[in-house]
Amino acid sequence: MAQLARLIDLYAIVVFIRIILSWFPISRGSPMETVYSVLYNVTEPVLGPVRRALPPMGGFDLSPMIVIIGLELLANAVR
Repeated sequence: MAQLARLIDLYAIVVFIRIILSWFPISRGSPMETVYSVLYNVTEPVLGPVRRALPPMGGFDLSPMIVIIGLELLANAVR
């Protein structure tokens, strides 16, 4: 069970890194574009449904925060 909690924590870190990278412009063809693309493909299957379930918040995307909180609750439950 501890390994599952570590994987959940790792996924939360990946979501957090995606949040941080979204604040910076990323040039086409740069190595960072590849990194962001991988992070997007790994996190969007979870973030997308949460984002669609939330009402519009005036341009703010709270889905990463909700997902991270949910992941931490889940990780604590399996510990």
